[in-house]
Amino acid sequence: MLKAQLYDRLLHKQSLARFTAARLGGAAEWLYIARDSYHELAEMVLAAWDDGLPVRILGGGANVLVSDDGVRGLVIINRLSEIIFGAFAGDSNVIAASGTSLSTLTRRCQSQGLAGMEWAVSVPGTVGGAVVNNAGAHGGDMAGVVRRIALLDAQHGFRVLPVESLDYAYRHSSLKARDDRRYLVLLAALSLPPGAPDDIQTTMDTFIAQRKRTQPPGASLGSIFKNPPGDYAGRLIESVGLKGYTIGGAQVSPLHANFFINVGDATAHDYYALIQHAQRTVREQTGVELELEVELVGEW
Repeated sequence: MLKAQLYDRLLHKQSLARFTAARLGGAAEWLYIARDSYHELAEMVLAAWDDGLPVRILGGGANVLVSDDGVRGLVIINRLSEIIFGAFAGDSNVIAASGTSLSTLTRRCQSQGLAGMEWAVSVPGTVGGAVVNNAGAHGGDMAGVVRRIALLDAQHGFRVLPVESLDYAYRHSSLKARDDRRYLVLLAALSLPPGAPDDIQTTMDTFIAQRKRTQPPGASLGSIFKNPPGDYAGRLIESVGLKGYTIGGAQVSPLHANFFINVGDATAHDYYALIQHAQRTVREQTGVELELEVELVGEW
């Protein structure tokens, strides 16, 4: 059993609030923090799968809403961070571990004179989550830079997948569409064009300034809803008069209506109630069904 085999590496009934960007959520039944060893991480995941234990991977904890009632099974916090520059097969020149912060990756690429990741300079989260969700901003996304990924799969073991197999679309991938979640992204190989470091920095500074002007500071879930075709979720929410609307400690940001902020002691259920209210109001007044970009995690 997993508990007997790996008990000394597990934490029991640990709050996930400190591991999420929103700083809220209940406890993980079992928690493992991967910091140093790919081998140990793989061993932990494989043992949990063998035991039929649900496994959930969190990197930076962005774009997830963790239930106040917690998460059953094993939650793994992926802190494995490594970046390798060079010339690799398949037209890639950067390999990044899945626990690497997007901001860290962006700044390291800038220092190497490699362009293409500027959009991610202040995007929360890690490479693994960005690969699965096709994270993006400012007109760029992971689909534009990924060439292949390495992952551990419950059915097929270790696999290397080309970008074509990921079926990338707006905030979508074939991995995200899998219901079983029985996989673990380990590495991503990227192809980035050369650029002048000063020019790359200028672009990064522009994106940082834009984000500060248009998005609220502090603990946040990030964008709550995907933008519907030809429109913007924030515009729709604002158009139905919900800017500043509050349920419990969760508020629709007065600065950007597609961001919900914690104005007090917000709970995950406050956020969920506000999400449902926004969806219902926009649907009733505009006929548009807003689709979540954040993911609900745990027992709801």
